[in-house]
Amino acid sequence: MGKRSQRMEEKRSKKSHKLSLFLSFIGSLILIGGCGYLIYNVSLLNNIEDELRLVGSFVLGTFCLILLILVIRFYRKHKNGKLTFVIILMLLIGAGAGFIGYNVDRVYSTLDGVSDTSGYKTYSSSLVTLSTNDVKDISKIGDEAIGLVVDEESIDGYEIPKEIIKSESLSNEVKEYSNYIEMIDALYKGDVKYVFLPTNYSVMFGSMEGYEDIKDKTKIIYTKKKKVKEKDTLVGSKGKSIDSPFTVLLMGVDSEEEGIKGSSFNGDSLMVITFNPKTLGTTILSIPRDSYVPISCFAGKKKNKITHAAWRGESCMINTIQNFLDVNIDYYVKINFKGAVSLVDALGGVEIDVPYSLCEQNSSRMWGANTVYIKKGFQTLNGEQALAYSRNRHANPDMCSKEWTNYTSNDFIRGQHQQEVVAALLNKFKSIKDLNTVYKLLDTISNNMVTNMSTDQILSLYNVFKDIASKTDGDTDMADVLGIQRLYLNGYDARIVDYGGSNLSLYNYVLYDESVKEVSNAMKENLGIKKAKVVKSFSFDINIPYEKVVIGQKTTGKRSLVLVPNFVGQTLSSAQSWCASHGIKVSANGGNGYVITQSVPAGANVDDVKSITLTAGGNSNTTTDKTTDSSSNKKTDKNTDNKTDTNDNKPSDVNENNEDDNDKKENTNDEKEPTEVVPGSPEP
Repeated sequence: MGKRSQRMEEKRSKKSHKLSLFLSFIGSLILIGGCGYLIYNVSLLNNIEDELRLVGSFVLGTFCLILLILVIRFYRKHKNGKLTFVIILMLLIGAGAGFIGYNVDRVYSTLDGVSDTSGYKTYSSSLVTLSTNDVKDISKIGDEAIGLVVDEESIDGYEIPKEIIKSESLSNEVKEYSNYIEMIDALYKGDVKYVFLPTNYSVMFGSMEGYEDIKDKTKIIYTKKKKVKEKDTLVGSKGKSIDSPFTVLLMGVDSEEEGIKGSSFNGDSLMVITFNPKTLGTTILSIPRDSYVPISCFAGKKKNKITHAAWRGESCMINTIQNFLDVNIDYYVKINFKGAVSLVDALGGVEIDVPYSLCEQNSSRMWGANTVYIKKGFQTLNGEQALAYSRNRHANPDMCSKEWTNYTSNDFIRGQHQQEVVAALLNKFKSIKDLNTVYKLLDTISNNMVTNMSTDQILSLYNVFKDIASKTDGDTDMADVLGIQRLYLNGYDARIVDYGGSNLSLYNYVLYDESVKEVSNAMKENLGIKKAKVVKSFSFDINIPYEKVVIGQKTTGKRSLVLVPNFVGQTLSSAQSWCASHGIKVSANGGNGYVITQSVPAGANVDDVKSITLTAGGNSNTTTDKTTDSSSNKKTDKNTDNKTDTNDNKPSDVNENNEDDNDKKENTNDEKEPTEVVPGSPEP
């Protein structure tokens, strides 16, 4: 019995030893894997607590090595009790290190995904037809003519369509148009049955008068995408240290779907932020989307609404802003409006003191049962409400009852609201305490945000936030610590014919040169480029009581815009004299009587006009004004509806104001319209 018991004991001992070996092996793998995984991911966090990371990685690696040595030692000496303890310790440390490493990896991977320094963008073009057309496939379009915009510089308007025609072996007649509006009108009238448009055309043109229902009137039957290397690069973005003053362009992308990675930019909201890490000084400038500025990628840098620069991608938008503000944009951050909803919701909402009750369409641009309502008063707004508050720029009496439309808003006030939401978001970030919220934020950011900052540059912002956090407590707003200066551009309203472009009479916000200069100087002062000056504090009330340090909004100046007047009914000689004084070459037809037609429509910017043909006839200035038919594109008829608020100038007012900068008529108009005019309600 003794020998048998001894053999059984030896057998149990061998099994126990094998089990210990197996557990030691598993524990060692988990320990090595977990610690190695954590140390590797921590090593990627450049610019974040470098000394602490180095010391921590060394200590963790040393401790793991000691545990491995102890396991081997206890296993060889059959010290099962101590071995079991060490194995348990290995499993706990390995699993804990792996969990921490997973979260570090998730943060790093998200930031690495948000960073896009490749310079590649994905453009998309679609073959579009009317919704009433039964054809649903490109192979079924028959021999119908196809419309195409003649703009060889446009990737999604010309280059991709040409590739589609070739790849699909389309032998259809191609009708060429000078611009999208002309082509869309031809589609509406039946002059052409199919047209090539950028895939996001419903967003591009849906806010323009006469095209609000373009999404319902049309449909897409074929789409092709193309990844393209951008020609232009941002000045100053590469290699710039994040610990020195920098400039960021925050661009709100108006998309009806989530996801933004690699897409071309279609902007609806523009904010230029300057930040000085040394002083924590911050300026935020909201740029009205209707601002009339030179567009860098348009031929001759022709002036247009700044929002139209987005049609050519972010490089065009960024270069346009750099040129007119005279400030380099170091980085850009694009965020999808849909993503903004998720971001606010992930943070539990934002606190905003809403100045008036309002209603707005939801993030999918839907009304009816989807209408977003916000009551007046201090409250926590959810994601949809925060987006509606940021997006709203005019009352919607045709969509909501008087309770929700009893106010006046515009692009200036909308910019103010957007800045309030940004400040509220900053305050919410400092209150993040649970891992679940972090996960939600990471998911939202990864899908709906992109920047040209490198991953290392993003990580280096940790030190900036650490410095800010050290100066905040539970009752201190982060915005106050940053000392945010809110900048606004001042100007005046005008309807200008987009001569040589869409030929539409469009509402524009013409910026005072003095206001642009003052805003530019304030940004340069914060960046340390220009010596700081004493900043004046202003208080103003434009429907929203608000007192802050404001730069640019109180600045007025000389109205430099000059528009072509309506010559019909004037003597040919006086019209010729006016044209000569403004550098316009005149071709005259019909003698020396009174002008009856003009080749250039009234309301066009004289800077866009090199020559004009005037037809004269009759013997009095009582000639019937038929200019709308003969001298301007008929499409202006549907765009001259007065949808703007009372601040808007009518075309005739603008012409009178600009015939002579010193004319008394401008002074008369100024009495009616204060010099601190803010943007009127939106038209494209």
